[in-house]
Amino acid sequence: MLICQLTDLHVRPVGKPANRVSETNVFTERAFRAVARLTPRPDVVVITGDLTECGLDAEYANLNHMLRKFLPMPVFVIPGNHDRRSSLREGLKHLPGVTSDPHYVQYAVDDYPVRLIMLDTLVPAAGHGELRPEQLDFLDGSLSAAPDKPTIVAMHHPPFACGIAHMDRINLRNAAAFAAIIARHRQVERIICGHHHRPIVARVGYTVASICPSVAHQVEMTLNPHDRGAFIFEPPAFQLHRWTDADGVVSHTVYVDDFPGPYPFVNDPDYPGKA
Repeated sequence: MLICQLTDLHVRPVGKPANRVSETNVFTERAFRAVARLTPRPDVVVITGDLTECGLDAEYANLNHMLRKFLPMPVFVIPGNHDRRSSLREGLKHLPGVTSDPHYVQYAVDDYPVRLIMLDTLVPAAGHGELRPEQLDFLDGSLSAAPDKPTIVAMHHPPFACGIAHMDRINLRNAAAFAAIIARHRQVERIICGHHHRPIVARVGYTVASICPSVAHQVEMTLNPHDRGAFIFEPPAFQLHRWTDADGVVSHTVYVDDFPGPYPFVNDPDYPGKA
């Protein structure tokens, strides 16, 4: 099974940039085109939050247009702190799972060799994330329902600190409660997140948690606790999570842009590894 993870699109109304200078609509369309060209084609696309910049109806309408135009495979979404839950539920209600819960955008996807648990960590009017008690119960119950099936948990806010101080201040607030549930369910192969606009990997509850880079702008890399934070135009990217019975989940970071090449490998006669 091949799962394509996109995150932090920050789609705007047509013709408007995000943060004054980031043409996120262009970035998103380029990423969708890149995914559509992949061979083999991903079985599903998972978008881990910040689908829009401001949660406006016009932004969801613009995103809908791009999804329908470029991505023929099933698309599963969850909100981030830049989204508005009610607007997302209305604007993307045709997507699977979006309105299956009466309050949150949370659901399980059981139709594939790997099970997907989609979590809603949005806290209205806040940048940080949280899972309320009833959402933690949903997670625990969903994982208990299929203890023998390999599972990926998708969420926007990472449940760990990464050392980028201004982002750690707005990660998942009740990460310990989340990790305690994950630790009880060893079928969880991976936790996939967005929010930080950088590729980052950690361990949470006996499994691997990873953050996918944004398909638009990236967060500046800094471990100085006094930095206020900024964004930069490092290459946009997404991740492909490949699952097989033999190898489990193996993740690849894929850059959206084209680069020079491909050039064939031609070994020099003096290459010491040549048989």
